[in-house]
Amino acid sequence: MIKKTILLVASGLLLTACNKDQAVSKLKTDDEKAAYAIGLNIAQGFKQQGLDKDLNIDIVKQGILDKLQNKELLFPEDSIQSFMMVYMPKLEQKVAERNAEASKKFLDKNKSTSGVKTTASGLQYKVEKEGEGAKPSDSDIVSVNFVLKTIDGEVVQDSKKTNASKPVDIPLNQVVAGWREGVELMSKGAKYTLYVPANLAWGQKGPAGPNQAMIFDVELVDFKPAALEGSPAPQQQLSAEQIEQIKKQMEAAQKTETTK
Repeated sequence: MIKKTILLVASGLLLTACNKDQAVSKLKTDDEKAAYAIGLNIAQGFKQQGLDKDLNIDIVKQGILDKLQNKELLFPEDSIQSFMMVYMPKLEQKVAERNAEASKKFLDKNKSTSGVKTTASGLQYKVEKEGEGAKPSDSDIVSVNFVLKTIDGEVVQDSKKTNASKPVDIPLNQVVAGWREGVELMSKGAKYTLYVPANLAWGQKGPAGPNQAMIFDVELVDFKPAALEGSPAPQQQLSAEQIEQIKKQMEAAQKTETTK
Protein backbone atom coordinates (compact mmCIF):
# COMPACT_ATOMS: atom_id res chain seq x y z
CA MET A 1 0.00 0.00 0.00
CA ILE A 2 2.84 2.40 0.80
CA LYS A 3 4.49 1.69 -2.55
CA LYS A 4 1.17 2.33 -4.30
CA THR A 5 0.78 5.66 -2.52
CA ILE A 6 4.23 6.82 -3.56
CA LEU A 7 3.44 5.93 -7.17
CA LEU A 8 0.20 7.90 -6.88
CA VAL A 9 2.12 10.90 -5.60
CA ALA A 10 4.43 10.75 -8.57
CA SER A 11 1.51 10.45 -11.00
CA GLY A 12 -0.42 13.29 -9.41
CA LEU A 13 2.50 15.66 -9.27
CA LEU A 14 3.44 14.76 -12.82
CA LEU A 15 0.07 16.08 -13.98
CA THR A 16 0.64 19.43 -12.32
CA ALA A 17 4.42 19.81 -12.43
CA CYS A 18 4.39 21.74 -15.69
CA ASN A 19 1.98 24.35 -14.33
CA LYS A 20 3.09 27.47 -12.51
CA ASP A 21 3.64 26.95 -8.82
CA GLN A 22 0.79 29.07 -7.54
CA ALA A 23 -2.36 28.50 -5.55
CA VAL A 24 -5.78 28.76 -7.15
CA SER A 25 -9.03 29.83 -5.51
CA LYS A 26 -11.38 28.31 -8.08
CA LEU A 27 -11.26 25.20 -10.27
CA LYS A 28 -12.29 26.18 -13.79
CA THR A 29 -11.60 23.14 -15.97
CA ASP A 30 -11.92 19.38 -15.69
CA ASP A 31 -8.13 19.11 -15.76
CA GLU A 32 -7.89 21.44 -12.77
CA LYS A 33 -10.58 19.49 -10.92
CA ALA A 34 -8.79 16.22 -11.62
CA ALA A 35 -5.46 17.65 -10.46
CA TYR A 36 -7.01 18.95 -7.24
CA ALA A 37 -8.83 15.68 -6.58
CA ILE A 38 -5.58 13.75 -7.04
CA GLY A 39 -3.89 16.10 -4.60
CA LEU A 40 -6.58 15.48 -2.00
CA ASN A 41 -6.32 11.72 -2.47
CA ILE A 42 -2.55 11.91 -2.10
CA ALA A 43 -2.85 13.83 1.17
CA GLN A 44 -5.47 11.41 2.44
CA GLY A 45 -3.30 8.42 1.63
CA PHE A 46 -0.26 9.99 3.25
CA LYS A 47 -2.18 10.82 6.43
CA GLN A 48 -3.70 7.34 6.70
CA GLN A 49 -0.37 5.59 6.34
CA GLY A 50 1.71 8.04 8.35
CA LEU A 51 3.81 9.06 5.36
CA ASP A 52 3.14 12.73 5.98
CA LYS A 53 5.53 12.38 8.91
CA ASP A 54 8.38 11.00 6.79
CA LEU A 55 8.35 12.15 3.17
CA ASN A 56 8.93 15.75 2.09
CA ILE A 57 6.46 16.49 -0.72
CA ASP A 58 8.50 19.49 -1.87
CA ILE A 59 11.44 17.17 -2.54
CA VAL A 60 9.17 14.71 -4.37
CA LYS A 61 7.99 17.57 -6.56
CA GLN A 62 11.56 18.75 -7.12
CA GLY A 63 12.56 15.31 -8.34
CA ILE A 64 9.77 15.38 -10.94
CA LEU A 65 10.61 18.91 -12.07
CA ASP A 66 14.35 18.22 -12.27
CA LYS A 67 13.69 15.27 -14.57
CA LEU A 68 11.14 17.05 -16.75
CA GLN A 69 13.34 20.12 -17.09
CA ASN A 70 16.48 18.08 -17.81
CA LYS A 71 18.32 19.47 -14.80
CA GLU A 72 21.24 17.78 -13.12
CA LEU A 73 19.78 15.01 -10.96
CA LEU A 74 20.62 14.76 -7.26
CA PHE A 75 20.13 10.99 -7.28
CA PRO A 76 21.42 8.63 -10.01
CA GLU A 77 18.50 7.03 -11.84
CA ASP A 78 20.20 3.66 -12.18
CA SER A 79 20.36 3.41 -8.37
CA ILE A 80 16.69 4.13 -7.67
CA GLN A 81 15.36 0.58 -7.82
CA SER A 82 18.03 -0.94 -5.60
CA PHE A 83 17.72 1.93 -3.12
CA MET A 84 13.92 1.65 -2.87
CA MET A 85 14.10 -2.12 -2.37
CA VAL A 86 16.14 -1.47 0.78
CA TYR A 87 14.32 1.69 1.88
CA MET A 88 10.68 0.60 1.59
CA PRO A 89 10.78 -2.25 4.15
CA LYS A 90 12.50 0.12 6.58
CA LEU A 91 9.82 2.77 6.05
CA GLU A 92 7.00 0.26 6.42
CA GLN A 93 8.55 -1.01 9.66
CA LYS A 94 8.92 2.53 10.98
CA VAL A 95 5.29 3.35 10.20
CA ALA A 96 4.13 0.10 11.82
CA GLU A 97 6.13 0.78 14.98
CA ARG A 98 4.91 4.37 15.18
CA ASN A 99 1.29 3.28 14.75
CA ALA A 100 1.68 0.59 17.39
CA GLU A 101 3.11 3.11 19.84
CA ALA A 102 0.35 5.66 19.14
CA SER A 103 -2.34 3.00 19.47
CA LYS A 104 -0.95 1.75 22.78
CA LYS A 105 -0.77 5.30 24.13
CA PHE A 106 -4.37 5.95 23.06
CA LEU A 107 -5.71 2.73 24.59
CA ASP A 108 -3.76 3.17 27.83
CA LYS A 109 -5.31 6.61 28.29
CA ASN A 110 -8.75 5.65 27.01
CA LYS A 111 -9.23 2.77 29.46
CA SER A 112 -9.49 5.25 32.33
CA THR A 113 -12.14 7.32 30.54
CA SER A 114 -15.48 7.42 32.34
CA GLY A 115 -17.78 4.64 31.13
CA VAL A 116 -15.12 2.68 29.27
CA LYS A 117 -14.75 -1.00 30.21
CA THR A 118 -11.96 -3.39 29.26
CA THR A 119 -12.37 -7.14 28.64
CA ALA A 120 -9.80 -9.86 29.27
CA SER A 121 -8.76 -9.78 25.59
CA GLY A 122 -7.93 -6.06 25.75
CA LEU A 123 -11.05 -4.88 23.92
CA GLN A 124 -12.39 -1.60 25.29
CA TYR A 125 -16.01 -0.58 24.96
CA LYS A 126 -18.45 2.04 26.09
CA VAL A 127 -22.22 1.60 26.31
CA GLU A 128 -23.86 4.54 24.59
CA LYS A 129 -27.34 2.99 24.78
CA GLU A 130 -28.28 -0.35 26.27
CA GLY A 131 -30.60 -2.72 24.42
CA GLU A 132 -33.04 -5.36 25.60
CA GLY A 133 -33.25 -9.13 25.38
CA ALA A 134 -30.90 -11.83 24.19
CA LYS A 135 -27.43 -11.31 22.76
CA PRO A 136 -26.08 -12.73 19.49
CA SER A 137 -23.60 -15.59 19.26
CA ASP A 138 -20.81 -16.00 16.74
CA SER A 139 -23.00 -18.32 14.66
CA ASP A 140 -25.61 -15.59 14.12
CA ILE A 141 -26.06 -13.00 11.41
CA VAL A 142 -26.25 -9.51 12.84
CA SER A 143 -28.02 -6.54 11.30
CA VAL A 144 -26.06 -3.43 12.22
CA ASN A 145 -25.28 0.17 11.48
CA PHE A 146 -21.66 1.06 12.12
CA VAL A 147 -19.03 3.72 11.62
CA LEU A 148 -15.38 2.70 11.51
CA LYS A 149 -12.90 5.37 12.61
CA THR A 150 -9.23 5.83 13.37
CA ILE A 151 -8.07 6.80 16.85
CA ASP A 152 -7.86 10.37 15.52
CA GLY A 153 -11.57 10.29 14.69
CA GLU A 154 -11.19 10.09 10.92
CA VAL A 155 -14.04 8.11 9.35
CA VAL A 156 -12.86 5.11 7.32
CA GLN A 157 -16.26 3.57 6.61
CA ASP A 158 -19.85 4.51 7.34
CA SER A 159 -22.20 1.60 6.66
CA LYS A 160 -25.21 3.87 6.10
CA LYS A 161 -23.36 5.65 3.30
CA THR A 162 -22.21 2.44 1.66
CA ASN A 163 -25.51 0.58 2.11
CA ALA A 164 -28.16 3.15 1.17
CA SER A 165 -28.88 4.07 4.84
CA LYS A 166 -29.96 0.49 5.57
CA PRO A 167 -28.52 -1.84 8.22
CA VAL A 168 -25.90 -4.29 6.98
CA ASP A 169 -26.35 -8.04 7.50
CA ILE A 170 -23.05 -9.60 8.54
CA PRO A 171 -22.18 -13.17 9.65
CA LEU A 172 -20.64 -12.57 13.05
CA ASN A 173 -18.09 -15.34 12.61
CA GLN A 174 -16.57 -13.55 9.61
CA VAL A 175 -15.59 -10.25 11.22
CA VAL A 176 -12.45 -9.26 13.11
CA ALA A 177 -12.16 -10.69 16.61
CA GLY A 178 -12.61 -7.43 18.55
CA TRP A 179 -15.70 -6.42 16.57
CA ARG A 180 -17.23 -9.87 17.11
CA GLU A 181 -16.51 -9.85 20.84
CA GLY A 182 -18.00 -6.39 21.24
CA VAL A 183 -21.20 -7.13 19.32
CA GLU A 184 -21.73 -10.31 21.34
CA LEU A 185 -22.01 -8.09 24.43
CA MET A 186 -24.93 -6.19 22.90
CA SER A 187 -28.69 -6.75 22.86
CA LYS A 188 -31.08 -5.56 20.16
CA GLY A 189 -31.29 -1.79 20.06
CA ALA A 190 -27.97 -1.28 21.82
CA LYS A 191 -25.38 1.26 20.70
CA TYR A 192 -21.78 0.69 21.75
CA THR A 193 -18.45 2.31 20.96
CA LEU A 194 -15.75 -0.33 20.54
CA TYR A 195 -12.07 0.51 20.89
CA VAL A 196 -10.32 -2.39 19.17
CA PRO A 197 -6.56 -3.02 19.55
CA ALA A 198 -4.74 -3.81 16.31
CA ASN A 199 -4.23 -7.46 17.27
CA LEU A 200 -8.02 -7.82 17.55
CA ALA A 201 -8.61 -5.88 14.32
CA TRP A 202 -6.61 -6.13 11.06
CA GLY A 203 -3.08 -6.13 12.46
CA GLN A 204 -0.52 -5.31 9.77
CA LYS A 205 -3.19 -4.96 7.06
CA GLY A 206 -5.41 -2.31 8.61
CA PRO A 207 -7.47 -0.01 6.36
CA ALA A 208 -5.84 2.98 8.09
CA GLY A 209 -2.32 1.56 8.12
CA PRO A 210 -0.47 -1.24 9.91
CA ASN A 211 -0.83 -1.79 13.66
CA GLN A 212 -3.65 0.72 14.03
CA ALA A 213 -6.18 0.43 16.83
CA MET A 214 -9.64 1.14 15.40
CA ILE A 215 -12.88 2.58 16.76
CA PHE A 216 -16.30 1.21 15.86
CA ASP A 217 -19.57 2.97 16.63
CA VAL A 218 -22.05 0.10 16.42
CA GLU A 219 -25.83 -0.10 16.61
CA LEU A 220 -27.24 -3.63 16.82
CA VAL A 221 -30.57 -3.48 14.99
CA ASP A 222 -31.34 -7.20 14.97
CA PHE A 223 -29.80 -10.65 14.70
CA LYS A 224 -30.87 -14.08 13.50
CA PRO A 225 -29.43 -17.58 13.12
CA ALA A 226 -27.16 -18.16 10.14
CA ALA A 227 -28.97 -19.04 6.90
CA LEU A 228 -29.65 -22.71 6.27
CA GLU A 229 -27.93 -24.42 3.37
CA GLY A 230 -29.44 -23.25 0.10
CA SER A 231 -30.67 -19.93 1.52
CA PRO A 232 -29.41 -16.64 0.05
CA ALA A 233 -26.04 -15.62 1.45
CA PRO A 234 -26.07 -12.49 3.62
CA GLN A 235 -23.91 -9.47 2.99
CA GLN A 236 -20.47 -9.95 4.51
CA GLN A 237 -18.23 -7.44 6.19
CA LEU A 238 -15.94 -5.78 3.71
CA SER A 239 -12.24 -6.55 3.71
CA ALA A 240 -9.68 -3.86 4.46
CA GLU A 241 -8.95 -3.58 0.74
CA GLN A 242 -12.66 -3.22 -0.12
CA ILE A 243 -13.11 -0.58 2.57
CA GLU A 244 -10.20 1.40 1.12
CA GLN A 245 -11.65 1.18 -2.41
CA ILE A 246 -15.13 2.28 -1.28
CA LYS A 247 -13.66 5.16 0.68
CA LYS A 248 -11.73 6.38 -2.35
CA GLN A 249 -14.88 6.21 -4.47
CA MET A 250 -16.86 8.18 -1.87
CA GLU A 251 -14.13 10.82 -1.61
CA ALA A 252 -13.92 11.16 -5.37
CA ALA A 253 -17.68 11.61 -5.64
CA GLN A 254 -17.74 14.20 -2.84
CA LYS A 255 -14.85 16.17 -4.37
CA THR A 256 -16.49 16.18 -7.77
CA GLU A 257 -19.67 17.51 -6.22
CA THR A 258 -17.90 20.28 -4.30
CA THR A 259 -16.02 21.48 -7.35
CA LYS A 260 -19.08 21.81 -9.59
